Amino acid sequence: PPGDTAGCTFCHTSSEERCSTCHQRHQFDPKVARRSEQCKTCHWGKDHRDWEAYDIGLHGVVYQVNKWDPKQFDWTKKLADADYVGPTCQYCHMRGGHHNVQRFSTVYTSMGMSMADRGAPIWKEKRDRWASVCDDCHSPRFAKENLQALDESVKDAGLKYRETFKVAEDLVKDGVADPMPKDLCPDWSGQHVWSLKIGAYHDGPEYGGKTGESGEFRMSNCSDVERLCFESVGYFQTYIMKGMAHGSWNDATYSDGSFGMDRWLVNVKHDASHARRLAAIEKKVGTTWVPESFWKTGEWLDQLTGPYIVKNHPGKTIFDLCPDPGWLDTH
Repeated sequence: PPGDTAGCTFCHTSSEERCSTCHQRHQFDPKVARRSEQCKTCHWGKDHRDWEAYDIGLHGVVYQVNKWDPKQFDWTKKLADADYVGPTCQYCHMRGGHHNVQRFSTVYTSMGMSMADRGAPIWKEKRDRWASVCDDCHSPRFAKENLQALDESVKDAGLKYRETFKVAEDLVKDGVADPMPKDLCPDWSGQHVWSLKIGAYHDGPEYGGKTGESGEFRMSNCSDVERLCFESVGYFQTYIMKGMAHGSWNDATYSDGSFGMDRWLVNVKHDASHARRLAAIEKKVGTTWVPESFWKTGEWLDQLTGPYIVKNHPGKTIFDLCPDPGWLDTH
């Protein structure tokens, strides 16, 4: 519902790719836009923890301690001429004043959630470009070793990612999950698709939807196991990637990064074990479990996109209703 997504739309759509987002409408001054805090409004939070990772990392500490000293940070100089004592967000991601922020970023893979091999040859140009920014202050060897450390941490996170999802997937395949997709309110697409069926993953009739159709990667109106899976990859795995990328090893480990994934994997296993034991007891005593009706409908659920499609466009899904990607922006 609009009330739930108001905070999202302030950054997405209303602020994206506008000069005034960074340069401030009432204070259009490059000196202001060059400060790291300018990125903070949008780039922070559970699933895109950029500011926090930078702020408590080594670079952020150097910035916070010295930012008031014009000898260390001269904001009057153009970014191309900057000789700061430590890097700002802009110094690294907009090096030389280049406004394509992702040009000087690590390999973009859904904020670290996709299991991509960042060391693959296809990414060499982008990785070399990123390492060249570090070379301004560090040796080439230092930059490449930190990139390798990032890669290894993300690969380890991927092991936990896959194991966590496999436990949840097996519950659905075995008909033990409560509720099953068919027993839920229609998801955003107007179908009964498993929430962790993302794109081409987990294809098959037991997950709902047609081949290749995506589920809604959600944490509301789904089983606790599915929510824990979402938080494990959507929050904790991104902490690992963002933390390692910004020199915030606290984020990558015990501040709910790696340790968070450990904890949620254990919880998912515990919940799965409990569900299977209950299912075995019910089978033995001849009880047929019927999911509670509150999963299917409710005052809040009725306001979601899926029920609206089912009510107003019977037999259709959001994929039928959107003739092209830009349709959602104007309807």
